[in-house]
Amino acid sequence: MAYIPGGGAPAVGAAPMGSQYCVCKVELSVSGQNLLDRDVTSKSDPFCVLFTENNGRWIEYDRTETAINNLNPAFSKKFVLDYHFEEVQKLKFALFDQDKSSTQLDEHDFLGQFSCSLGTIVSSKKITRPLLLMNDKPAGKGLITIAAQELSDNRVITLSLAGRKLDKKDLFGKSDPFLEFYKPGHDGKWMLVHRTEVIKYTLDPVWKPFTVPLVSLCDGDMEKSIQVMCYDYDNDGGHDFIGEFQTSVSQMCEARNGVPLEFECINPKKQRKKKNYKNSGIIILRSCKINRDYSFLDYILGGCQLMFTVSHEFAINFNPTNPFCSGVDGIAQAYSACLPHIRFYGPTNFSPIVNHVARFAAQATQQQTATQYFILLIITDGVISDMEETRHAVVQASKLPMSIIIVGVGNADFAAMEFLDGDSRTLRSHTGEEAARDIVQFVPFREFCNAAKETLAKAVLAELPQQVVQYFKHKNLPPTSSEPA
Repeated sequence: MAYIPGGGAPAVGAAPMGSQYCVCKVELSVSGQNLLDRDVTSKSDPFCVLFTENNGRWIEYDRTETAINNLNPAFSKKFVLDYHFEEVQKLKFALFDQDKSSTQLDEHDFLGQFSCSLGTIVSSKKITRPLLLMNDKPAGKGLITIAAQELSDNRVITLSLAGRKLDKKDLFGKSDPFLEFYKPGHDGKWMLVHRTEVIKYTLDPVWKPFTVPLVSLCDGDMEKSIQVMCYDYDNDGGHDFIGEFQTSVSQMCEARNGVPLEFECINPKKQRKKKNYKNSGIIILRSCKINRDYSFLDYILGGCQLMFTVSHEFAINFNPTNPFCSGVDGIAQAYSACLPHIRFYGPTNFSPIVNHVARFAAQATQQQTATQYFILLIITDGVISDMEETRHAVVQASKLPMSIIIVGVGNADFAAMEFLDGDSRTLRSHTGEEAARDIVQFVPFREFCNAAKETLAKAVLAELPQQVVQYFKHKNLPPTSSEPA
């Protein structure tokens, strides 16, 4: 049972647990073919945005990377969603040609879109459909292909790679190498799984470690072939091929015990032409680790308690020596009892209550276990009076097992609240220090006045599960009761 330091919180709807409420994670891979060319001197630079429908409105869910100068992109970024069998989950895939660094979609050229339900994709496993313009006319000969894979296996694999003496491909420099990982698809063709970052001006690159679901890399089959391609990056999208090799997860696992594994990077054309050809460089697998990718539910079932506080900084049960309420019923009772005895006042200072809850969260970190996570719920009708202090407090709190939910009530200007919500930018304190992660969720109540209470509850709690999981993963803390990978 969760205990609530500092008082109560509004009751929220929760779906009952049971086999009829079956949820699984689905990974969607997206590629495009014959996209419209919106650039004058080169080809389009497409990226894909996924929208989900909520109450008749399309809300951006996530977006892929940008494919430079490419009308037939295969995006390495995957969309991962919870698939609810009992719901019709409407999706819209929209492609844009990136023209500026802006995150505003109306500043990029539209290339076409396609809408369907998640169930349609899951049942077909892979679909290819024409892209449409806003007027529902064809977007030229543009097509979109979407492949679905269930992520029932929660193991993830983390790989750390480097290169040595790769071929020089640039005329006036060295190379700008990157790697691409492929697995065999259901149609027998190689399917892109992951693309590393580009390392500039070197023949001896060291790539950042990356983590992908094991089922994405090899369908959970440790013996399945994996093809690794090495390229030299070019700004115009015409990347130069350096070499390739094949391996498997079982082979890569030999690098788990601190002993690197080396693969010869082979260019078949060079190999056929040159008698003394050895290789086009060496790819070094420095480490390979397989772990479990725990979900929010894993942590809750593992014994993690969610500790809610409500602003402002007083014990809502009027018992400062024991400011705890037991469960949702205790919250509601304390809230109802206190309302007749309080009055609202200003100014609206957020930093004291943020720091107050942060002290609870800091104490919990001493246990080094995934047993407690703190959520501060702030209901406000005004702007923030201590913005600099609040920014600093939120940045410091981002290092702790803590989230902040702000519900704005009324018609005030809530721009400051939206600024704290780091969905589109990284929050910084007045000293320039970046937040370790996004922990603030802002919800304007006026947008939900005529909606069902479940809709408001869903919006208020939308980011909480991923924030909880993100913190415990960063600290390498598994659920208190879990099995090894």
